[in-house]
Amino acid sequence: MSDESGKKSFISFGHRPTKRLSQNFLKDSGIIKKIIEEFAPQPDETVVEIGPGMGALTSELIARAGRVIAVEFDKNLAAWLSERFAKDKNFELLHSDALETDFCAAIHPVHKARLIANLPYNISTAILQRLISQRHCLDEMVLMLQKEVVDRIQAPAGSSERGYLSVLVEAYCETEKLFDVGPDAFRPQPKIWSSVVRITFRDKHEFEVKSEELLWSLVSAGFMQKRKTILNNLRNATGELQEVIKQNGGASIVLCKAGVDLQRRAETLSIEEWGRITQAME
Repeated sequence: MSDESGKKSFISFGHRPTKRLSQNFLKDSGIIKKIIEEFAPQPDETVVEIGPGMGALTSELIARAGRVIAVEFDKNLAAWLSERFAKDKNFELLHSDALETDFCAAIHPVHKARLIANLPYNISTAILQRLISQRHCLDEMVLMLQKEVVDRIQAPAGSSERGYLSVLVEAYCETEKLFDVGPDAFRPQPKIWSSVVRITFRDKHEFEVKSEELLWSLVSAGFMQKRKTILNNLRNATGELQEVIKQNGGASIVLCKAGVDLQRRAETLSIEEWGRITQAME
């Protein structure tokens, strides 16, 4: 089925994009082609697609990849996609929430897959964090995200745009911004620009710590109030982290032991420095 005929049958099916689910369907054939070319699906691999929407990317993936697993939350879209691609034996549809999906179980019996997605704007960062948590079964991802999110995840130490997500992505991933996409490439048109980014998981972490849970608790606390110094934010840490900091002599002692200036802000710290702060409490 061509994209145009697919679009017509979809419209007659009665579905309309919903703001609640942040649905903006990719319609620009030139952008679709560029994304597929960058992703380059192979006939011997398993590919996961999050948010297939009207199937613009899905149809190209089915034609080129060995196995395509599409994860769709909208029940109407899931039903329509199942019907549209019913004859394609290499297509599987999961009616599931990407924030709750076990991607490692979904790709069984293979142990590794690549992932492609036009992520919903309203939950894109939450999905990205979940994908990173399941990185042991994902090799590479090509994602469409808000341009500002891509700028944020690529923000280096010292950038005002740097935050928790920047550090998390830097710790586990290599990122390559591929190209920007304007609002007119979607239906309905969003009010913001998007960017397509390639994210590849590292074989080795950029840090050496015994407790990754402690590391990310520290990073989260450090960015709690961005205008405050790392010292003040760690002093105001709560719960178990506060107890661990106290057991190690307090925030100022921990930072001095790690060789980090007390007056610096979280956005100026590299992943290596976050690792040193964690090590100072282990």
